[in-house]
Amino acid sequence: MIELKSVTKKYGNKVAVDNLSLCIPDGIVCGLLGVNGAGKTTTIRMLTGIDSQFTGQILVNGLDILVNPIDVKFNEAYVPDEPIFYTHMSAIDHLNFISHVFRLPKFEAKKQIEYYSELFDFQDQLKMSISSFSHGMKQKLSIISALIHNPRVIILDEPMVGLDARTTRTLKTTLKDHAAKGNTVVYSTHILDMAERFCDEIIILKQGCLIFNGSFSTLQQNMGEENSTLEDMFLELTNEKVKL
Repeated sequence: MIELKSVTKKYGNKVAVDNLSLCIPDGIVCGLLGVNGAGKTTTIRMLTGIDSQFTGQILVNGLDILVNPIDVKFNEAYVPDEPIFYTHMSAIDHLNFISHVFRLPKFEAKKQIEYYSELFDFQDQLKMSISSFSHGMKQKLSIISALIHNPRVIILDEPMVGLDARTTRTLKTTLKDHAAKGNTVVYSTHILDMAERFCDEIIILKQGCLIFNGSFSTLQQNMGEENSTLEDMFLELTNEKVKL
């Protein structure tokens, strides 16, 4: 579970996130939506501990991210939109390094790497240098790196970009299964039809403020638009001063 309590983040005089309070329960895939500049990236940076300069409180599985940053990070995984690696390493060296960071026993690390490499059709790339990888191959490696330590919370920022259709399907199924085991998945995307079909709940931010948090069907009911798509309602909400 993730809880944000009156969280505000400023860059100088600019308010990027404004008194944000919300709860993301266990067992769901939650979509994080908003136009450019809405506060999505800032929210992700705070949730992952990359940015700790904010007011308010963020709890991850009951742990305060400012008070217990290491414990929180051991229970989290993050897939950024632009994966960053030590490109002189091979993929298997990187995965072994990540396994060591998260203190996986060697036999468990080997089992997890083998499982996810097969699942994402990545076995042939394990011994290759990361410097030779395409964006899609780096994205696969980033996803496998996030999954191997079985995190309680996974946060993904546009994870489908650069992936082929088969890998996209595999990732969606894997994340749904992960959430069904009582874990939490936060998925930031601009692809609204994907969010409509894939996410159990959605969060919509506008100018750093929360304007909706709930299921797609609840959004339809609240707006009185039972036949509208998420894209239609999102465009209406983000262009009008509507707060639900």
